[in-house]
Order: sequence, then structure tokens, then C-alpha cells
Amino acid sequence: LLFWALVYSYCGVCACIAGLRLLWSIGRRPGETFRWVVRENPPSCLNDPSLGTHCYVRIKDSGLRFHYVAAGERGKPLMLLLHGFPEFWYSWRHQLREFKSEYRVVALDLRGYGETDAPPHKENYKLDCLIADIKDILESLGYNKCVLIGHDWGGMIAWLVAICYPEMVTKLIVVNFPHPSVFTEYILRHPSQLIKSGYYFFFQMPWFPEFMFTLNDFKVLKSLFTSQATGIGRKGCRLTAEDIEAYLYVFSQPGALTGPINHYRTIFSCLPLQHHEVIMPTLLLWGERDAFMEVEMAEITRIYVKNHFRLTILSEASHWLQQDQPDIVNKLIWTFLKEETKRKRE
Repeated sequence: LLFWALVYSYCGVCACIAGLRLLWSIGRRPGETFRWVVRENPPSCLNDPSLGTHCYVRIKDSGLRFHYVAAGERGKPLMLLLHGFPEFWYSWRHQLREFKSEYRVVALDLRGYGETDAPPHKENYKLDCLIADIKDILESLGYNKCVLIGHDWGGMIAWLVAICYPEMVTKLIVVNFPHPSVFTEYILRHPSQLIKSGYYFFFQMPWFPEFMFTLNDFKVLKSLFTSQATGIGRKGCRLTAEDIEAYLYVFSQPGALTGPINHYRTIFSCLPLQHHEVIMPTLLLWGERDAFMEVEMAEITRIYVKNHFRLTILSEASHWLQQDQPDIVNKLIWTFLKEETKRKRE
């Protein structure tokens, strides 16, 4: 009772803050507040052939059709990339180009995102469903194991897949998300992280979070990637105008935000975990300037990995690490992959 009282109380606080911001925006610029441009044509960067080929796969059990972009030859070892929120396959553009020489690189649109099917009910976004998606997609692609990489919410899913199906993950790489058990324990003991994770609680409300994202032609979405507080830093690889337009194109489509936000609407009924241990070699990359996740959680994650664990914290990097510092991130991933191959040979 105390747990759910905390959840809904904080949800109410977040809703009140959002409501005040809405009233402020209406008072200042009423005409701009409700402007929403639906983009009909995708920017050319989303069809850049150097990023790979757009593909679709339908899962038999769920009946859902998933969209992904694949680069590299079929038959090479699989590298599966899971994006965060509010992102989609395009957040891995730098990695699609980089690793296709030695891997079949697949950047997935998660359930409810982009061109992947979006079931209407929030119960369809429970963690069990999201974990099963990855297992089914792996099998549908003709593989029984992969190098699994996840960022943010995709990192949460990657950790859980590694815990539940360790035989399917040869190496685990997570970007800016701690082990789920660390996250749930830390957030309850540290009010500062509770505040930073306020959107988890705000997203429990129906329709209002989606509405807030649409205001001022998705100003919140643009600010997440470009503002001084949450965006890519001055030393990072800033998103171009076309990159921003790619995000706006995807998330400005009618109903495009409900699926992504539904991922969060079942989270409090799914955690904490019953099983914890990760048994494969693991690399955790962390941008120290993350506005949403405190860096202390990265080091605590070590206790749950019962294999080789490497943690690298980049001091000038933001939450959007693989887009912020792509050259450094790619180099660190290559080092980890080759280091593990060499260790096995020895």
C-alpha cells in the first residue's frame, strides 16, 4: 500500500507541474501552444542506403510485425541493437555503419515504436512481452545467439533478456542504464534519482503525457536532444536539423507516442526482479552528464555480473551516449568484443 501510495502521489505531483507548465504556455503564446505539424514525408536520412536495408518480420506467437534496419552480410554474427525512449532505430545510425564489416547489425524498432506494430492495450507492453519479442525476433532472423546492445529503456530490456535467456546472449553491452535491480533499489533510497525519474510516474496517467509532448509542435521532444540541461553537450556530436526532423517525423504521426509511453505504464507491476545474475561478459558505458540517471548506479551494477565486467564512464557525455560520442563508443565496443575473443582463445 505504501509503495502504490508513493507511485500515485508522485504521479499527481508530476501532473500538477505539467499542468502549470501548460497554463504558462497558453498564457504566453496561446497560438503556438497547440500547433502540431504532421509530417507526411520522411526526411532523406531515414532512407540513407549506407545505414542498411529496411526489413520487416512478423512474429508467429504475437502476430506483430516488427520493423528493423539491417546492415552487413547475412550469415555473419548477429549484433542486435535496442533503442531507448524517445528514440527509434535511427539512434543507432553510427553503429550500423561501423560494425557491418564484421557483423550482421540489426537496429530494431521496439514494440509500439515507428513502423513496428503497436498493440492498443497497455497490458501488451509488460516486460514479459518485451523480453519474449527479442527472443522471437532472434529466432525469426535465423539466429540462436547474438551480441546484444541496449540503450536507456532498450538497456533495461537487454539486461532482462540476458538474465532470462543467457544462452542467447554471447556478450552484453548496455549504454546508460544500470542493472534493473540496482535501479529499483537505488531509486527508493535516493530522492534525487526519484526526481530525475519523475517521468516514469507521470507516464502512468492516460493520454495526458502524449498530449504534453505534442505542445508547441513537439517542443519537449526537441528539447530532450538539444537543451543545455538534457541534450547532447557542447563537446558532443550534435544532432543535425535533419536528424531532429527524423525524430519529429516518427513521433508526430497520429498515435505514435502511445505505444512508447505504454512501455512505462506497466513497469511498477513488473519490478522488482526474482532473478538477478548476469553470467555473460558485460560492458557498461555511461555518460557522466546524464540528466536522468545518476552515475553511482553504474558502479553498483558490478555486483550482479558474474563474469568479466567492464565499466567506462565518459565525463563529457550526455544520456544520448551512442549519438553524443559515437567514435569513442564504437572504439570501446570494438575493444571489448576483440578483448573477449582473445580471452576465449587463451
